[in-house]
Amino acid sequence: MKKNLLLAAALCAALVLPALPTAAQAQTSVKVVMHAPLRVLDPIFTNAYVTRNHGYLVFDTLFSLDNEGKPQPQMVDSYKLSADKLTYTFKLRNGLKFHDGSPVTSDDVIASITRWAARDGLGTRLLATTEKMSAVDASTFTLQLKKPYGLVLDSLAKPGSPVPFIMPKRLASTSPNEAITEMVGSGPYKFVQGDFQPGVKATYLKFADYVPRKEPAANFSGGKVVTIDRLEVVNIADGQTAVNALRNGEIDFIENVAPDLLEQLVGAKNVKAEPKSRETNMYTLRMNWLQPPFDNVKVRRAAMAALYQLDYLDASIGDPKRYRVCGAVLSCGSPYKTDDGAPQVHKPDLAKARQMLKDSGYKGEKVVVLHSTDVRSLVNIAPITAQALRSIGMNVDMQAMDFTTLLARRTKKDPVDKGGWSIFQSSLATVDLINPVANPNLDGRGEIGYAGWTKDDTMEALRDQFATETEPAKRADIAKAIQKRSYEEVMYVPLGEVIEYKAYTPKIGKLVDAQLPLFWSSK
Repeated sequence: MKKNLLLAAALCAALVLPALPTAAQAQTSVKVVMHAPLRVLDPIFTNAYVTRNHGYLVFDTLFSLDNEGKPQPQMVDSYKLSADKLTYTFKLRNGLKFHDGSPVTSDDVIASITRWAARDGLGTRLLATTEKMSAVDASTFTLQLKKPYGLVLDSLAKPGSPVPFIMPKRLASTSPNEAITEMVGSGPYKFVQGDFQPGVKATYLKFADYVPRKEPAANFSGGKVVTIDRLEVVNIADGQTAVNALRNGEIDFIENVAPDLLEQLVGAKNVKAEPKSRETNMYTLRMNWLQPPFDNVKVRRAAMAALYQLDYLDASIGDPKRYRVCGAVLSCGSPYKTDDGAPQVHKPDLAKARQMLKDSGYKGEKVVVLHSTDVRSLVNIAPITAQALRSIGMNVDMQAMDFTTLLARRTKKDPVDKGGWSIFQSSLATVDLINPVANPNLDGRGEIGYAGWTKDDTMEALRDQFATETEPAKRADIAKAIQKRSYEEVMYVPLGEVIEYKAYTPKIGKLVDAQLPLFWSSK
């Protein structure tokens, strides 16, 4: 009852807000529930998926991946590469506008790429191989390389967090370590700044001046044809309440339906439930290499030896048709998939793991496991980790918190007795894992890299080789070496792949098929 009242209060709060002139003209208005509450708006500052999803509504990209995973021009109209393969020249599409009415220019693009690259591993590599970026005129710019680099377009089309979204220069000039709160993009939806209630509600209106590409929408690429005039994101933390709201017509879309609630939607009037996309998500576990005990590789190996994927998948999903055991660090959607070196896909030998821990020199240091309590897909993950590590004699302190707090907490590099942490778990889209250069869990840059701060020069050298190698067979060999190295050093632990389900009413229409909710179609 209390949860229903909270939902009612949230929806009533939306109703009593002053109506916007454009909203009054809306032809199609929908309410949607995402997998987590939206609190941070800057999609470059954080890699939270809910912020990335928000970013795709407000901002656009220079290139995007199609159904085959190939980069296709998006804001770019045309491009060419010089004969020496050192200079890309890009021409923007005519008529690109930001939501404040200003034109999108080369200066905006260069500032946006520069800020994004400062926070992204793929972007950092791109800029490291770039001699300079220059504006030729308002709609033409060049990217001059120091040496030929095979991932330029793949970098600009990177679909995962942080995405290289294009912003006005005045916003993109903000320090990459400072979150932008003003949302002005050139994407298919305008963000209603005054309507935003962090963690409660966010509203988007169709951008009337957005001109879709002529090609049909395909994955992240092609024409973004918007058929929804007003899109309102409301937060409903409880899965059952969300399902009830969908069945009652109070909302129109749920991004992630809890597995145990899916049957309630079978046969429901005006409701359709289906897999979110052709892709899957993977549960992942990341250790903190900066602090004891996981600064010791022998302790990391002992901990990994105690983990078992089926324990996680059964506890969180339950239905074997909706999960897949997978030990591939590049995901089982990768052409380089293999379980080689992955102990967690087999039932663990706990006696052996205990001996490994004893031999590691572990001194009983506290292991703080961060436990997300408000993202349904993650609530059963941390308890499995805690139980597994306790079973081999580790001193585990599982600390519960909401996901936004967890994201902030995992940036802390302090010891655990000063607010630090030892382990966090995530659910990452496999599209973020397939490319070893983009895969954040293979980041070997240490303290300037992804949370967990894995430092490994050998891994970085392998990723450099993969980025510059163009021969498929040699790339495959490098990918195998990357997997081997990842398990040797325990860069991260894949915990299995899951198929997530969305549910929606006919008001949503037929959305483009992509791994995350993109509220446009090719119609």
